Amino acid sequence: MSHVSREALPAETIAFLGAGNMAGALIGGLLHAGACAPERIIATDVRRERLQELERLHGIRTSTDNAGAARAADLVVLATKPQAFDRLLAQLEGIGDRLVVSIAAGVPSSIVENRTGARVVRAMPNTPALVRAGATAIAAGARATDEDVRRARALFDAVGTTVVVEETLLDAVTGLSGSGPAYVFLIIEALADAGVKVGLHRADAQALAAQTVLGAARLLLETGEHPGRLKDMVTSPGGTAIAGLHTLESGGLRRTLIDAVEAATRRAIELGGEITRKLENG
Repeated sequence: MSHVSREALPAETIAFLGAGNMAGALIGGLLHAGACAPERIIATDVRRERLQELERLHGIRTSTDNAGAARAADLVVLATKPQAFDRLLAQLEGIGDRLVVSIAAGVPSSIVENRTGARVVRAMPNTPALVRAGATAIAAGARATDEDVRRARALFDAVGTTVVVEETLLDAVTGLSGSGPAYVFLIIEALADAGVKVGLHRADAQALAAQTVLGAARLLLETGEHPGRLKDMVTSPGGTAIAGLHTLESGGLRRTLIDAVEAATRRAIELGGEITRKLENG
């Protein structure tokens, strides 16, 4: 996995259309990284209490006018739910030649391009972006330039690690890293349950399980070693780790995780098709 060093976005205005958890994470990450000044950020939402909260937390500008915010911005982030997307696109028709970053799952960049006339980069972030540990994949639309991709990447690098893929692979990203936190939470819960079974207090077992997952991931990312080699470093002849690994392999853990990612990818494709048909018919 490759990533670039953190870099500031140009002195441009960024509009977040939809101010839910992911938009809030991106806003917080940009400000924490010093990549953008508060006065350069506009957030819109139908919930005035959410806008007031963001104003209080970050000192940013807010509005309930999606079209006005988009026209005032150099970079527009579409962060509404897919079910509200058709109405949002209707408000953005003809906003012109600017960069639009869409994090709406299942909505092809071509639909956004055709409806808005903008240059589009699609993104699939995941929920650890809330704690600036996200994994995001971005894909350039037909009109997006290399500079557009760089700007979009800088946006998501503020809340974690970003990779660039072809748009056809975003469903696979959804199955892996988009849905992946749920798989890892289940693994942590199971490890904590196991700790309780062998005598640990619940709080201690959960803390140890979560930190073990975090530490193993950090070790892999920082060393760049193959996971199999790191696994072998823990596994001594006739020891405890190999006994545990034998049980995991016998239980089909590897195959189950592969099957889970495949199933989630297939479901992402199905949902994307449903959303696309609705938007095209709408």
